[in-house]
Amino acid sequence: MEKITEEQLKQLQELVGIINNAQTQLGGLEVQKHQMLHQLSEVQAKMQEFQTELEKEYGKISINIQDGTISKEEEEVVEE
Repeated sequence: MEKITEEQLKQLQELVGIINNAQTQLGGLEVQKHQMLHQLSEVQAKMQEFQTELEKEYGKISINIQDGTISKEEEEVVEE
């Protein structure tokens, strides 16, 4: 039975190993991505709830997130 050389076998095994390693790392990154997207979704829902609470207490406002100052939002006037 004919075989490739030891050097060729070594190179082939190395390349397959690199590909397998990259695929494993990509799978891990996809899991991390999924977890982060889920976490982001939860934080966005909490932010929406908090904004609703603030709106009930202060009305329609804008808040400077650097110093907490509040400015009233001007309501748009619809002309007919």
